[in-house]
Amino acid sequence: MNSKKLFILIFLTGFNLTVFSQITSYNFDPNKVNKELAHKMDSLYQEDQKYRSDWIRLRQEGASKEQLDSIKSIVRMKDSSNVIFATQLLDKYGWLGPQNVGLQGTQALFLIIQHANLETQKKYYPIILQAEKEGNILSSNVAIMEDRIAVREGREQTYGSQGYYDSEKKKTFIYPLLDFENLDKLRKSRGLEPMKEYIKDWDVSDYISYLPYAKELLKKLKEAN
Repeated sequence: MNSKKLFILIFLTGFNLTVFSQITSYNFDPNKVNKELAHKMDSLYQEDQKYRSDWIRLRQEGASKEQLDSIKSIVRMKDSSNVIFATQLLDKYGWLGPQNVGLQGTQALFLIIQHANLETQKKYYPIILQAEKEGNILSSNVAIMEDRIAVREGREQTYGSQGYYDSEKKKTFIYPLLDFENLDKLRKSRGLEPMKEYIKDWDVSDYISYLPYAKELLKKLKEAN
């Protein structure tokens, strides 16, 4: 199978249940939000999602490789400019939660760092962990970030949030898991839905059969980062 036909899903490491107080919702006063900054972050959120949604739609419609590559180029360009803006905010203010920039604004900040390079993700990961302790980021988002970092470092992921799309089989497969037998328990502990809801065609037997290939892809990801 040609690895060029695979594209890492662009959605949404260690695990210790006693460490985390699961954050699944926010408590804040929307009247105290920085409206100007929230508006800017909302715009970045819409931009971040638009081109990714376009890519998924075109892929489902059977678009050509040239069309898909064109969208991916736009995504990378937008990601680069968004990361510059977001990291400047983080360096100046620290994490901006919903009380600062609203619900969509803080989600935009997470997505921008989630779509940044590995070095940037690792740099701001401690800030994200602190934000979780303070109730300013969802535990599910932190779990996704932890998976993303693990996979990019060539390690097994904990929560099964990172996968690849096989264009020949038209099916999504998951990168190697740390403990697939307890996957849904681990996901639930961080506020994530069951795997069957996250990926409709999730199948453990498929995961096991594709595992050797997924491990090879994991090595390539580590080399690329």
